Amino acid sequence: MKKFEDLPYRSCVGVMLLNRKGLVFVGRRTDGPEHVDDTHSWQMPQGGVDANEDPWPAALRELYEETNVTSVEKLAESSAWFSYDIPRDIVGQAWKGKYRGQTQKWYALRFTGKDSEIDVLNPAGGHEPEFAEWRWEKMERLPDLIIPFKRLVYEKVIQEFAHLA
Repeated sequence: MKKFEDLPYRSCVGVMLLNRKGLVFVGRRTDGPEHVDDTHSWQMPQGGVDANEDPWPAALRELYEETNVTSVEKLAESSAWFSYDIPRDIVGQAWKGKYRGQTQKWYALRFTGKDSEIDVLNPAGGHEPEFAEWRWEKMERLPDLIIPFKRLVYEKVIQEFAHLA
């Protein structure tokens, strides 16, 4: 296995889905090696960018695969890619040990549909559910809900998109 410092970051996208009241969609993760703390298991939709896929279509695909949501309009895109490292003791478990963490391009989207469109238990395309439940949350509460090693990324995302709430 490569040294931690020599491992690359996994290219990923994240979506801050805002409803008409300015609240943000968060889902409670069902499992995963990177979720080492049950107290901080809530997060926004995110996922990997496939080979030869552009980030914007990847964001729409990931949102759909995790929530069934298609009724959105694009509000903003992060000015940079934000990276985080996973804890060293789980590197061999997450992503088959290929990555040290993720580098993420974030998008803010307005949800234009009805809450009944959201279905995290029966995600689109036959995908396994990634969330056990979901709710709308105030943007400023997000850093307290996310696993601590992702907190800095969430704080940066909030800085970029706070004006949209």
